[in-house]
Order: sequence, then C-alpha cells, then structure tokens
Amino acid sequence: MKENQVSLTAIMTAYLRAYHAMNDTPKIFDDFLAYRLIPDERRALIEQGFFRALQINVPESNLACSDQTTNTLPSLLQAMGLPSVLSRSRYTEDNLDQAVKQGVEQYVILGAGLDTFAFRRPDLLSQVQVFEVDHPATQAFKLNRLAELEWEIPSNLHFVPVDFTKESLADALKGTSYDLQTKSFFSWLGVTMYLTRNEVFATLRSITDIAPVGSAVIFDYFVPEEATPYMKKMQENLRKIGEPIKTTFDPSTLAFELESLGLRLHENLSPSDIQERYFQSRTDSYYASKHVRFARAVVE
Repeated sequence: MKENQVSLTAIMTAYLRAYHAMNDTPKIFDDFLAYRLIPDERRALIEQGFFRALQINVPESNLACSDQTTNTLPSLLQAMGLPSVLSRSRYTEDNLDQAVKQGVEQYVILGAGLDTFAFRRPDLLSQVQVFEVDHPATQAFKLNRLAELEWEIPSNLHFVPVDFTKESLADALKGTSYDLQTKSFFSWLGVTMYLTRNEVFATLRSITDIAPVGSAVIFDYFVPEEATPYMKKMQENLRKIGEPIKTTFDPSTLAFELESLGLRLHENLSPSDIQERYFQSRTDSYYASKHVRFARAVVE
C-alpha cells in the first residue's frame, strides 16, 4: 500500500462485514458494529461503486426492477470477497474462543484494520489483553474514527503501529505491555497476499521469537491459480489502489515451510472444507473462494 494512505481494502472489508450483519440471514459472522466505524463519505463512495457495477451488469431497461438488481448483488459481493471475509473471521473467533478456554491470555490482531472485536465481544475481552497491530496510516484512521464516535477505548486494548515491510513485529511488541511469557493467539487476516514471501516469513518468525510454546496463529492465504480473466481483473483493480497481490503459497508445501520457522501446521482448510463448514446450506449464492485457504499453526 502507499506510504501514508489508509488501506482501502481494510475499509472495504469492514463494509462487507457490515453489509452481511445488516442484510443476510443466517449470519456467518455478525459484525454489528462495523457499519458505524466507516465514515459516511466512505460508505457513500462504496455504495456508489456498487450501483455503477450493477448498472454495467443489468440492462438499462431493467434498472427500475428491484428484483433484477437484487439478483445481481450476491454475485457482485461474491466477486468482492465477502464470503472469504466472513468465513475467515468466523473461523478465527471460533478458534479464539477455544484458545481462551485453554489458557490464552493475549490476543494479537495483525493487520487489524477496522476490527471491532474489542468493542463487540466483552465476554472475551474481559479475559485477554488485545493488541491491534497495523500500518500507522490505517491505525491513525481508525483512532480518529473512534474519537469521532466517542467510543471509550478499553484499558486492555493496545494499539501498535507497524509497517510490516520495514519493521519487526517482535521489536514493536517488545515496546508495549505484551508479555513474552504468556501464551498468545495471533490472527493475521487479509494480509499475507499483499506482502512479499520474505516479509510474510519474517513476521511468522517474529511470532515464534516472542510467543511461548502452544501459542497459535491463524492466517489466510492465496493459492497459485491459473491466470483466469477474473483473477487478472482482481489483480489489476488491486494494483490501481496501490495494494497489489504479491504472494501465494502452495498448500502441499506449507507445513514444511512453517516447520522451518518453528511452527506446526494444525489445520489447512481447503475451499471444500470452508464450503462445507460455512456455506453448505445457504440459499444466497455465497460460496467459498477456490483461491483462498485458512491455516492454523502452533508454536513448537
């Protein structure tokens, strides 16, 4: 992403979570606070973009027909990654629930964006110290928005600005109240694909340096795929906003690569696994992306 620019994908991700919370049933992941975190002018721009996209897909003579327009919206949201955003968040917080029951006391959210966990889950917040780690520009955007909303920041929520392309996660956390001896849970969603392979490995290695045995990390990643028209279009759009896709991982070699960093791969959910777990009985046309997997690894 550009040096001083808030991550546009972070804002869009929050909007997708908000849309689902307000419009879809049943809920895969109910982020009922996300809509408020997005400033009015940003929401308006996103919704204008939706309308323009629907105009392209729906013949002009049918624009007045709400059924026609609505019928195209799920496919648009699918293409924008809504199912991946929802299922990875649900997967993460389901695992966090279990981790806290097993003694985890620190939750580190890497690339936190407009995450609402600390305000949405008081049941878990009371049991963990939360560290939101993100690019300084995106974090400043969020802090300004929290001030505008006059939301009280919990005492156990800590903000840690880090540029993963220039700084060490370990060094950044050592300058905070993060406890090197306390079992921790890390989530890293929607980030690995925008970094180089070396930057991804450096961050994962930082986790093994600062987290005791038994700590866990969950991250999503893109898999190498044939350059389909859809993938080419998505990559071009991301390049235009300064957030190009840089890295994919081969699922068959990921366990070996993580082993060399001191991590043991416990789960490596395939698209079919994600489909079965979160989308099997839905009727809204959402389905798991064939380009995305979820990994859960544990510090050895």
